[in-house]
Amino acid sequence: MRLAVVSPFVDRRHGTERALAELIERLARDYHCAIHLYAQRAEDLALDQKFAGSKIHQAAALGAQEQGEIIWHRVPSIPGPHLVQFLFWLLSNAFCRWWDSKVNGLSFDLVLSPGINCFDADLVVVHALFHRLRELASDDASRQSISGLFRHWHRRVYYSFLTWLERRIYTKPGVSLAAVSVRTASLLKEYFRRNEVRVIPNGVDAAYFCPSKRLALRAGARARYRLQETDFLLLLIGNDWRNKGLSTILAAMAAVREIPLRLLITGQDAAAPSFQETAGNLALGGKCHWETTSADVMELYAAADLYVSPSYEDSFGMPVLEAMACGLTVITSVKAGVSEFITESVDSFVLKDPKDVATLARHLKDLYENPDMRLRIGESARRTAEAYTWERNAAAVW
Repeated sequence: MRLAVVSPFVDRRHGTERALAELIERLARDYHCAIHLYAQRAEDLALDQKFAGSKIHQAAALGAQEQGEIIWHRVPSIPGPHLVQFLFWLLSNAFCRWWDSKVNGLSFDLVLSPGINCFDADLVVVHALFHRLRELASDDASRQSISGLFRHWHRRVYYSFLTWLERRIYTKPGVSLAAVSVRTASLLKEYFRRNEVRVIPNGVDAAYFCPSKRLALRAGARARYRLQETDFLLLLIGNDWRNKGLSTILAAMAAVREIPLRLLITGQDAAAPSFQETAGNLALGGKCHWETTSADVMELYAAADLYVSPSYEDSFGMPVLEAMACGLTVITSVKAGVSEFITESVDSFVLKDPKDVATLARHLKDLYENPDMRLRIGESARRTAEAYTWERNAAAVW
């Protein structure tokens, strides 16, 4: 099968893009698909490599070719605000595929897209819903600077365009939709009356994200962040820190000052200065370490004692599953799709209200004071995460 896969970029440093990388490598290797990747940037992929894996008999039975491969078609990009970049991306990836079809005679059996990257997708794997994100975006811009006010209005226009695209694409009966969680599937039903959405959870590479590797890297990772033996490190990974629940985390830390808590936040957010100001106002500035996205996320899990993400909205939440696979206890919220796979107080904790500072603070205190409980829950979390493999994910997509 020849697939066109359309995504602005693919790497293993971001959640949606990492999920796509894992998926298309397995579609090429195990199901022998010819993957034609239309992207502006492609990293951490086995590009232009022939795959002849162990499932040739299965692929042949389904009419597929004997070898799969991933071929990158570089799509041009331009600098500028997100809205301008995305409009150019929509036009340029459509033109590149049209050119390959008309001039190079290239045809595709299906077009696959992780989200709203083109108008002609046959299958869209939905990792985020901008209808929901726009609802959560703050309308109060009165205390923002001029640059902050520009970002605020740019985001409103950008989200308005993306929600228009979602209505245009997700309501088309000929487009098959797969959601990464039951929560996302229910939102697709609510917003677009799509009742037949397939739920295909993300996976985790449990051979890479594992307790033995985390413990082996722990001393070096903690030394890098200059942590003392008694420091209890909380970890948060991702962008859009408001929706990840960073405000709740900071407030909870302030409520249990007697604990030697530290917080490592890694990712990117235009609102970072305001969160850093909040941390300073709570006298937590010296307890927080801010870092841009790291390719070696394993080092982050190695340094951490607890993964915390009381999300206001998260279609899935891959770092939660990765942390669980590493044997870490996690705290998330019911607004994260991954919470559907967690049993409260057995293999981690799920806040019913992501803004419940008191409950989060109590969990932090209990987990700090009970290392045996952390170990027991972490072991159970590992067993839960092991069930969600990328092979399972790819089989469902196939």
